Formats: sequence, C-alpha cells, structure tokens
Amino acid sequence: MIEILGKTKVDFVAWRRTAFAVSTVLCLLGIISIVQIGRGAANLGIDFAGGTSVQLKFSKPVDLGQVRTLLAESGLKDSEPQQFAGGDRIMVRLKRAEGSQAGMAQRVQDIFSKGLPDNPFVVEGTNEVGPAIGKDLQKAALWAITISMIGIIAYIGWRFEFKFGVAAAIATLHDVLAVLGFFYVLNREITLLIVTALLTLAGYSLTDTVVVFDRIRENLRGRRKESLGDVINMSINEVLSRTIVTSLTVLLVLLALFILGGEVLHDFSLALIAGVCIGTYSSWFVASPIVYEWRTWERAKLKAPVKAKAKG
Repeated sequence: MIEILGKTKVDFVAWRRTAFAVSTVLCLLGIISIVQIGRGAANLGIDFAGGTSVQLKFSKPVDLGQVRTLLAESGLKDSEPQQFAGGDRIMVRLKRAEGSQAGMAQRVQDIFSKGLPDNPFVVEGTNEVGPAIGKDLQKAALWAITISMIGIIAYIGWRFEFKFGVAAAIATLHDVLAVLGFFYVLNREITLLIVTALLTLAGYSLTDTVVVFDRIRENLRGRRKESLGDVINMSINEVLSRTIVTSLTVLLVLLALFILGGEVLHDFSLALIAGVCIGTYSSWFVASPIVYEWRTWERAKLKAPVKAKAKG
C-alpha cells in the first residue's frame, strides 16, 4: 500500500494531556449546543423548530438566485429555497415564526405569482411541521445517537475488551459533540440531514479507531516486554500512512460534494468534512490515550498493595 510518510516515530502518548485539554473544549461546545437545541435557542431547521414547506413546479426553469431575491424582498429572509434537477421545481422551506403559520403557503404562491408573472406554476405539495413534531424528532435524534454509542461499546467490547469499547464510544461521542459544537459556533442550521451526517461520521470514526485498536492488540501480544506507551505509539505510527491516505481520499470526495453538490448537500458535506478531520484526530489522540490511561491506572492500583506490604 502507499506509505506517503514512510516510517514515523511520533510520540502520540506524550501529547495526550494537550489533546485531552483541546478535546474537553470541543466537547463543552457540543454540550452547550445540545442545551441550546433543547431550549430552542440554536439555529434549528423546520424539522426541529417547526415550519412550512411548499413545493412548486414551474413551466420553465427558474434561477435560484432570483428566487432567493424575491423571497428576501418579500420579508422571508430566513426561507430555504431548494432547486431540483431540471431547474423547474423549487421547494421553499419556511421556519416557524412567532405566531401562526396559517397562510404562509399562500404567501409564497403570491410572491412568485407577482415576481414571475411570465412563468406560471402549480403547487405540487405543502407540508407543515408543528412544534410538537419537532420535539419528537429531537428526542428521536438523541435516541439514535445514544443507541449507536451503546452498540459501539458492545461491539468493541466483544471484539477486543470492555475498556477498548468504552474508549471507542467516548472518542465517537467526542467527534459527534465536536461537529455539533462547530455547527453551533458557525450558526449553521441543524436539521435531520445533519443528524444523518453525525451518524455517518460515527461509523467512519469507529472504523478508523478499530484499525488502530487492532494493531495495538496485535503488538500487545507480540511485544509483552515493551512498555504500554511504546506499544501504542508504535501501533499508531504503523497505521499512520494508511489512516492519512484513507482520510485524504474521503476528503477529496467530500470537497467535491461541498463545491459541486449544490445548496442541499452543502451543510451535509461540511459536517462530514469537519467530522473526518476530527475523527482522524480522535483515533490518534483520544481513543488510544484513554486506553493507555485506563491500563496505567489499573496497573498502579494493583501494584499499590504490593508496595504497602513491602514497606510493612
């Protein structure tokens, strides 16, 4: 396989304290974002906050920029117009404003009737998401992430050992919180598509972590006389080129989606780009150092009674 770095000797374990400090900040941002989402204070899409969507089919293709201008000039600056393949179909998503949503679909129709008089349209469908449904979707999203974390602990614990499973779950949760906090700080809209990106990220991060853990397990069996820190550093360095090549390959695809995928995939691809970078970092500086700290603590605990007896 391609080894773009050759043999490396990076001391990842030595950087664990700094990495833990950085990761604590990232996780705190994620926790703050979850609290704000629960309070409804974050930039939530209509999936969570409630609102109305209207899908229109025009007789001729329309310019999406012109659609945005018409909506903004009519007082709907926070609307989300999306254009489908062919250019003649538009979906306008409107967040729930203060008060009633009644008449919002008709208002959108009036805007286009006056703004695009030479391009008649038909309404293909309207959909309204109430605040109660939005709350249910928030709970469902949290349950999906929680169940995935439990599944990770069970799988890694069965394949390796329990402490590896907990470390992998913490690293994966760290990645999810970091990306969520990243979106909150940038005031990007949080929708069900972003939740989909977070679950996709969890799978990617887990795969990357398993590769590192698998090499650590192999080296622990064959190098019992070496220190745990040396074994972990050696294992990560051995798969370093593989991890970087994999991450760069995925990032190239995601950058193509981000640049060429259009407005619909923009935030989705951005979440995955941030997630791949953070997930690669966490497999090196979060998951493995947690195993190191846990095993070191266990060994120190076992040696403590022995030392006490020797002194006695």
